[in-house]
Amino acid sequence: MKIGMISGEYPPMPGGVGDFTRMLSHRLMRHGHDVRLLCRAGCKDELLPMSTVASWGFGGAASVRAWARRIQPDVVNLQFQTAAYDMSPWVHFLPGFINAPFVTTFHDLRFPYLFPKAGRLRDWIVRRLARASAGVITTNQEDEAGLQALSRRRVIPIGSSIAPLTVSVERREQIRQTLGALSGSFVLGHFGFLNALKGIDHLLEAMAGLRRSGRDLRLVFIGGARGDHGTSKANDYAAHLDAEIERLGLGDAVWWTGYLDEAEVAVWLGAVDLVALPFADGASYRRSSLMAAVALGCAILTTQPAFATPAFRHGDNLWLAKPRSAEAIAEGIRALMTNSERLCQLRNGARQLRHSFAWERIAKETADFYREVAGGAR
Repeated sequence: MKIGMISGEYPPMPGGVGDFTRMLSHRLMRHGHDVRLLCRAGCKDELLPMSTVASWGFGGAASVRAWARRIQPDVVNLQFQTAAYDMSPWVHFLPGFINAPFVTTFHDLRFPYLFPKAGRLRDWIVRRLARASAGVITTNQEDEAGLQALSRRRVIPIGSSIAPLTVSVERREQIRQTLGALSGSFVLGHFGFLNALKGIDHLLEAMAGLRRSGRDLRLVFIGGARGDHGTSKANDYAAHLDAEIERLGLGDAVWWTGYLDEAEVAVWLGAVDLVALPFADGASYRRSSLMAAVALGCAILTTQPAFATPAFRHGDNLWLAKPRSAEAIAEGIRALMTNSERLCQLRNGARQLRHSFAWERIAKETADFYREVAGGAR
């Protein structure tokens, strides 16, 4: 099958959509499919035939149509997240520019900023894209619930770009010594970009309360550092966290690794006792940091999903706490740090869960959906 893949971002550009597109495209090629990528200038991939557009405005839409005519794909798949396309409204009209079965993968169905007072137009333009597509893929239950009216849709989760890695006892102890962790210390790890929806304020409150009760807790922020976030809003939030850490007296118990490559992220996540991801809006398939921790078989404390997610089972493969509650997070940490058997169960459960998010499975389910859509479009 010849597949035309469109993505607004792609390595070496940072961004989860680009990483997902690269991993999926490579797996599809391994399965024998002919994948052609369209992205913006500056993207690179020695394995994947690639074309570029100068912008995603009206001229970009015309370029997309010319590209599709040139490659004659059996199906086109748009990897959609509004911000990846410079907030361009024209991206929402691409199905009408292409004479081939068109599939849209929604990485985020939250509605885009278009212009001041756009109001209902923001909702309409995203749903128009969904309705105009021959098939729709969502990566999580939240977005799937918003597209119930569409007959041809599928939930296919994202996978992790971080490969599983066994951490030696020596390397694990070296990392823990760097953190000042003693033999009786319990080390928490947080991974991912910092923003208010990550629930970090509640984690810090929980940690401070446990330390006041005599628990020796340490927390390491893996893969990022203060002032390392690229936008003034993100940097303001990092400054807020600094102030909270000082207010709570956690300065000597918190560590920041700074930027790490994927292999080192895997090493550090493998060295902590518990990965803490207390999302304020609940655990979700859309959270790449959660998918990474699952892929690495970590013991994970996160928060109860906002939508029913049968794959997430409390006490089996994840410890699920009430969102936005320092008390619930503290209760979970307390229960786990004193019970090595529970931690072992969570690690074993995560290793089983990761099969649901394996790239081979994602690629197969995606290709099967392409065939369904292409067959239905004839």
